[in-house]
Amino acid sequence: MPRRRRSRPFAVRRSKIHGRGVFATRRIRPGQWLIAYEGEVLTEEQVDARYDDEDSANDPHTLLFHVGRDRYIDASIGGNDARFVNHSCDPNCESEVEDGEVFIRAIRNIQPGEELTYDYALEIEAEPSKKRRALFACRCGAERCRGTMLDQPPPKATRRPGPASGSRARRP
Repeated sequence: MPRRRRSRPFAVRRSKIHGRGVFATRRIRPGQWLIAYEGEVLTEEQVDARYDDEDSANDPHTLLFHVGRDRYIDASIGGNDARFVNHSCDPNCESEVEDGEVFIRAIRNIQPGEELTYDYALEIEAEPSKKRRALFACRCGAERCRGTMLDQPPPKATRRPGPASGSRARRP
C-alpha cells in the first residue's frame, strides 16, 4: 500500500513584514527541515552580468543566495516558496548551506499561523553610505530589532571571519 505523503507544514500568504511570507499551517518542531532554496545556479561573473546596472545593484529584493566560492542561487529564475521566507532579527528558522544547496530549518517551536523567518545577514561593500544602508532597513518588528537586514560585524576586539553563506547584498 502506498504511503500517504504528508502535506507541507506551511503556506505562502500576505505578510506584515514584507510582501508575501511563509506561515506555519501546523506546529513545527525545532530541527525540522522545511524547504530547500531553489533557483538557477550562477557564477559570480553571471551574477555581475545579470545584476550589474545601478537599479539592480540598489535593489534589496534581488533573490540571490551565496552558496560558496563562485556559486549563487538566483530564486528569481526557477525559485520556489523558500524565496518568500522573510528576514527577522529574532528568527525561528535558519538557512544552512551544504554542498552548494541551501535548506531552511526550524530552530525553535513554531506555532500555526506564525511567520517563518531567518536572519538574512546580508553583506555589502565595506563602509556603505547611509543612503545605501537605508535600502536594507529591517521591518521585522522584533523586540530587539537591529534595524537592518545587513550582517552586523562583531566588535573589533573580537572580530572573527564572517559566515561562508549568505547573500550578496541582496535578499536571499
